[in-house]
Amino acid sequence: MDQDHGATDKVKLTADDTSEDELHTSLQQPSRTLKSTAQQDSSFNEPRSRSREHTLAREGYGFRATSRIASSAGTPVVEHSLHSLSISAPSPIPDMHGLGWPAKSTVSRLNETPQERAAREAKLAAAVRTLLEGIGEDPDREGLVRTPERYAKALLWMTKGYEERLTDVINDAIFAEDHDEMVIVRDIDVFSLCEHHLVPFTGKISIGYIPNGLVLGLSKLARIAETFSRRLQVQERLTRQIAIAVEEAIRPMGVAVVMEATHLCMCMRGVQKPGSTTVTSTMRGAFREKAKTREEFLTLIRTPQYSR
Repeated sequence: MDQDHGATDKVKLTADDTSEDELHTSLQQPSRTLKSTAQQDSSFNEPRSRSREHTLAREGYGFRATSRIASSAGTPVVEHSLHSLSISAPSPIPDMHGLGWPAKSTVSRLNETPQERAAREAKLAAAVRTLLEGIGEDPDREGLVRTPERYAKALLWMTKGYEERLTDVINDAIFAEDHDEMVIVRDIDVFSLCEHHLVPFTGKISIGYIPNGLVLGLSKLARIAETFSRRLQVQERLTRQIAIAVEEAIRPMGVAVVMEATHLCMCMRGVQKPGSTTVTSTMRGAFREKAKTREEFLTLIRTPQYSR
């Protein structure tokens, strides 16, 4: 067991979250736990109330190519697919498809044929037609006759993050660099769909990290944010997923992500409070452990933009 990493994390997963083989193995070994990297807060243990729960260790997204070759200490080794790096991996349970927390049917969508894609669009279009009828509209009138097909294609595009592999998103844009000061890309525009009401929430994300020998192409920070925002989301999870993806990609000394967004489910329905914003943050590594580092990051992302 690698002793250089942080506290052990346990994630509650259901049968929907794992394959039958993994489920069978985990049920035979219900007490199995492994150490995880830089998991500092207990919120990673959520959610707790699910049916047929069992405990599995899960760290990051496993989007690197993995090897089960063991070191002399018996520690699994991960081969970094983007560089020839060998990094001690506390978890031998990667996402073999490179998707990063895939949903129940994500893999089938990723690997579908053109015929299966057309069938998926037709199924969605039929569902939209039912919705139109359910609200009292006439789906055959001129303005709505093609709406089901249009919305089916639009919804698949707005959730295209389910079809994107993190290896393809990063695309080898990891470089060895002797830089150990903060790197920040701020005010990244993101658009996502609230999974509770399927209405949009929009906002800006700022991502910062402190390199530890490797830097990530600047545009890849924005692309990682785009990948996870193009899924059904809640803002809290989106913020955290981005941070963990950056952390696993380059193993920096710390990662910080702050997101500020407006949720239409609060503005156009329910409490109806337009103008309200929600701010979420995830601090990992040095940003979580050192108040001055965290303060510097928060100050820099709030500094007025340079105007020419």
